[in-house]
Amino acid sequence: MIERKNEDEGFIEVELDLDDGRTVKCDYITKLEVDGKSYIALTPRQEEGNEDEDQDVWFYGLEGDLEDMEHEPELVYIEDDETYEKVIDAFDEFLDEQEYEELSDE
Repeated sequence: MIERKNEDEGFIEVELDLDDGRTVKCDYITKLEVDGKSYIALTPRQEEGNEDEDQDVWFYGLEGDLEDMEHEPELVYIEDDETYEKVIDAFDEFLDEQEYEELSDE
């Protein structure tokens, strides 16, 4: 389930139902385009007082449009290792761009 929690700030929360029956709330990081397909990067929401510097990042295929308020997009597992590596590379580029923007803003 993908929910928009604060439209003004563009905050998106994703609830994932895991195979073991748990539901995990995640924060949206970014949408990535790889080989003409859309992917999403998420990080599990950390509990108060249990914050680490290093957070997990989970990647899923994205079918549908995050901007479409009428239809909820679907998240799908990335089963192909080569595709998964390409998504990780695209995410690394995203992080590099973020770091560059932060440095240029200073």
